[in-house]
Amino acid sequence: LAGRAASGGRGKAWLQPTGRDTGVQVYNSLTGRKEPLIVAHAEAASWYSCGPTVYDHAHLGHACSYVRFDIIRRILTKVFGCNIVMVMGITDVDDKIIKRANEMNISPASLASLYEEGFKQDMAALKVLPPTVYLRVTETIPQIVSFIEGIIARGHAYSTAKGNVYFDLKSRGDKYGKLVSVAPGPATEPMVFGSELDIHSGGIDLAFPHHENEIAQCEVFHQCEQWGNYFLHSGHLHMKGKEEKMSKSLKNYVTIKDFLKTFSPDIFRLFCLRSSYRSAIDYSDSAMLQAQQLLLGLGSFLEDARAYMKGQLACGSVREVMLWERLSSTKKAVRAALADDFDTPRVVDAILGLAHCGNGELRATLKEPGGPRSPAVFGAIISYFEQFFETVGISLANQQCVSGDGSEATLRAVVDELVRFRQQVRQFALATPEATGEAQQQQRLERRPLLEACDTVRRGLTAHGINIKDRSHTTSTWELLDQRTKDQKSFGD
Repeated sequence: LAGRAASGGRGKAWLQPTGRDTGVQVYNSLTGRKEPLIVAHAEAASWYSCGPTVYDHAHLGHACSYVRFDIIRRILTKVFGCNIVMVMGITDVDDKIIKRANEMNISPASLASLYEEGFKQDMAALKVLPPTVYLRVTETIPQIVSFIEGIIARGHAYSTAKGNVYFDLKSRGDKYGKLVSVAPGPATEPMVFGSELDIHSGGIDLAFPHHENEIAQCEVFHQCEQWGNYFLHSGHLHMKGKEEKMSKSLKNYVTIKDFLKTFSPDIFRLFCLRSSYRSAIDYSDSAMLQAQQLLLGLGSFLEDARAYMKGQLACGSVREVMLWERLSSTKKAVRAALADDFDTPRVVDAILGLAHCGNGELRATLKEPGGPRSPAVFGAIISYFEQFFETVGISLANQQCVSGDGSEATLRAVVDELVRFRQQVRQFALATPEATGEAQQQQRLERRPLLEACDTVRRGLTAHGINIKDRSHTTSTWELLDQRTKDQKSFGD
């Protein structure tokens, strides 16, 4: 459908839906302000997500929007108890697809199938949960025709001598322009949730004309005052230093596949978490490296916390009451931030603050060993971190570099064996129970080359991105680092 010009203006006031209040305040593009998120049915929330036009590889601009909304979907599900039914539309036939297919000398259906599968693989690689249902345009042509015929029958569209169908904006009066106040261009796609939809999401560039026209067409077809209750729009991804968004038409994009050759999906997800989903965000390698450093630091803190729990850190007492209070206040702050339009930057700050606090206690205990231990509070912090990052789809295991040949499991097994052997050599070099006085000093002198060899192995592995930590005379652990972050420091250093 297409539209002809008519005077704009905001449509009828937003109607707050009835149903289950999720406890979340969400910025609604329909009103331009935060509103309580109320879903029509307690058993399931309906969510329609604009999907791709599959004529080429997806890029990070697409990924940013899908990852941001995937994080929101996970939060609504796991934190606020919403059972979400999500439908994603896939445009698998249009002029771009036909043109590209002709250039490649293949059928439009083959081209669309190729890039649809590539899109799904990219989303899986980024840990984006699949929708409940995918809707392809080619599979819903009869429903689209029936939808258009219904709009014509209700007097809101008309056909021309050439067979084109236009939406009649004048028939809407002042109801057109719920998102913006300008005249439309062409847009239509199947919708499947009937006369009421809880959530509709997409990039901010889709607000007009795409979403505006969906609203107009669906409301006249279903003859309802308000079809979609909440419209959520994500900000653009920009190349750092440039004002324009990342897009294929501007040829300033990075494909998801190319990105994942260098960085992990966890790094990209944390990069997205560090900004509001509604804001524009600058992409750069330095921003990715910062996110990588934060993940490595968090992983290092958790490894140290686990070592403390196991008694592998020579340490003193910690301020246990303070840590319990800090953990409790962090949980409250995180939930409050998530309920405030999914304020993930505030959440990340709260999480990092708790990590700094916990790490500071561990570092202090290393200086003054002895005294009572407090493993329970560190166990609770570890559990909370694991639960939160699992909720947003991030792994904190120290595996933030990319393995290109799929041999990481073998590499880790080999390094484990090497570290165990080195640990045994170190234990032998440091242990002199049978000697005292000058004899002990002589034994240590004779075994010094073994310790030097252990240090040489540790330095050599660091050059290959493997960091060994000697926690005591009897315990050593290791972590996998990225080549560019061999000099990374953990929290509190």
